[in-house]
Order: sequence, then C-alpha cells, then structure tokens
Amino acid sequence: MTITVIVYSTPTCPDCRTLKAWLRRLGIDFSERDLTELAVMDEAKQRFGVRVAPITEIGDWFTYGTFEDQKPRIEARLREVGIWPI
Repeated sequence: MTITVIVYSTPTCPDCRTLKAWLRRLGIDFSERDLTELAVMDEAKQRFGVRVAPITEIGDWFTYGTFEDQKPRIEARLREVGIWPI
C-alpha cells in the first residue's frame, strides 16, 4: 500500500515553507496543494473543516497548525505508516 503525503499551503506562509523544507530534508515525497486557489480552499474546508495553512495529509489522516505544533504528530504518523525513520 502506498501512503501519500499532501501539504496544503500558501506561498507566503512561513510554517508551510519550513514544513516542506523539513520533509525534503528527510527525503519524504509529497504533493502540494495551493490554498490560495479557491477550489483547493473549498476542498480543504469540506474535507478537513479548516482552511488554514499548513494542513498535512498522510494517507487518511491529517493535521494542521504551526510547523512546531504539527511536527511531533507528523513524526508519529510517519512511524505508524512505516515511512519513519528514513
């Protein structure tokens, strides 16, 4: 089973940039969705109940908030799905 990682972000969000750079340093592939696009913003609101950046989706799981807040939850989820440690 392939687990996908998706980061919902905006171009000007510092936490988004930090999160994506951290994932790249770890060698974790991810796709990006731009929350400044209305359709993506609406999708995030419908799927997750929020439209804040960043939102990190790993398989059927998601989290949102600042990078520092998300980081331990993301690490735990990556361990659960067998992506961590790299």
